[in-house]
Amino acid sequence: MNDDAQHENDPQEANGGSPSRRSVLWTTAGVAGAGLGLGGLGGGTASAASATGSRGPEAGAVPARKGRTMVSVPFEGRSTVRVGIVGLGNRGGSMIDLFLAVPGVRVVAVCDPVKAKAESASAKVIAAGQPAPAVYTKGEDDYENLCRRGDIDFVYVATPWDFHFEMAKTAMLNGKHVGVECPIALRLDQLWELVDLSERTRRHCMQLENCCYGQNEMRVLRMAHAGLFGDLLHGAGAYNHDLRGLMFDPDYYEGPWRRLWHTRLRGDLYPNHGFGPVSNYMDINRGDRAVSITSVGSPALGLAAYRKEHMPAGDPSWKETYIESDRTISLVQTAKGRVIRLEHDVSTPHPYSRINSLGGTKGVFEDYPARIYIEPDHTNDEWADFSKYAEWDHWLWKEHANPPGGHGGMDYMMVFRLMQCMRLGLVPDFDVYDAATWTSPVPLSHLSIKAKGAPQQIPDFTRGEWKKARSGMDSENPEA
Repeated sequence: MNDDAQHENDPQEANGGSPSRRSVLWTTAGVAGAGLGLGGLGGGTASAASATGSRGPEAGAVPARKGRTMVSVPFEGRSTVRVGIVGLGNRGGSMIDLFLAVPGVRVVAVCDPVKAKAESASAKVIAAGQPAPAVYTKGEDDYENLCRRGDIDFVYVATPWDFHFEMAKTAMLNGKHVGVECPIALRLDQLWELVDLSERTRRHCMQLENCCYGQNEMRVLRMAHAGLFGDLLHGAGAYNHDLRGLMFDPDYYEGPWRRLWHTRLRGDLYPNHGFGPVSNYMDINRGDRAVSITSVGSPALGLAAYRKEHMPAGDPSWKETYIESDRTISLVQTAKGRVIRLEHDVSTPHPYSRINSLGGTKGVFEDYPARIYIEPDHTNDEWADFSKYAEWDHWLWKEHANPPGGHGGMDYMMVFRLMQCMRLGLVPDFDVYDAATWTSPVPLSHLSIKAKGAPQQIPDFTRGEWKKARSGMDSENPEA
């Protein structure tokens, strides 16, 4: 995808509006070196456990299950999926178009503190031939009233990160399935609470990772599961994306919330784009498990350098102290001994890349640009043309050759497939355990960097269910 498309529809680019009470608290916390519930991450004075909200003496501790597993639990089938959308900024304001484009979906309610955004979204719903949705604009907590409605099946959350955890909780407590943009939460105790709540309420809580539905990712997934790469050994994924200009743009993110996370954490703030697809290739939580993570980070120089060159004296950003590593590199070990490399860099100049690599005993795939080398097809020590493997495209990409929306169509594929699973009463492609696993590097990479690269245990969020093989992204067309 080109940079403009990525900037226009990036999953983390969401609703903001005027600075709210909660945003002001976060801002104050970031500048003063103390986050809400993060115990001083900005100043680095808190203990590792309190900083990330870990449970028990070890970050990998597994609490007792309080409900029943959500592994392989299907949705309830329905003829129409009724959707409520919370957050109508850059991300939510574009994703509503895709929900409206999928047959059997009705947008019942929309919510955003910025009235003009909610009204614009409502106009889109009406223009699509649907009844006018209910509109919630009365402050930052009005989403709670949307979640209380009895005519909503699924809540989609596309707001700043600070709100994701509470909104996911509120949706499930009100009997709604919920899908959240990345990351689903930022602390280990929050991840465990979402797992527990999903099991208790019997509601699915999903990290809506659109990159899992990219054409290359889904093709590699099918090839890996068919054995074309042999026994899998290693993979890599990343979010290497120069966001400096956007993070200092007062209008784009509508406030400093995104940039302020660079004053609180030192690790991988956005692991999901890379971790999700590689986890699918390796059947993480479906026969293998991510066991530990070791992270190192470079100095935090990029944002300060950009500020010095571009921001005027007196700009509020001059009060900020950045501690987030410009480049974070993590190694994840799995129960089967495989290695996954994750990278994160949004504060230095470089072309966009998610790396997206997979290697096994028969060969390797690497993206950006896409290229492949597998035996016995290739024997001349030169990369080959990945486009010649189009026969391995997932059925979603064969059925929807020219999907609408941004990011090369992956957004539409994700929405279409999720809504299809809800309509037909199918097991979702990923669940709360995947959401927790894919997001766990946020707090754990921070802890590892603070501990000079010491490995951190990744909790078994499935509580042993990972040992059982089960279906995931590599699905068959249920309507064929």
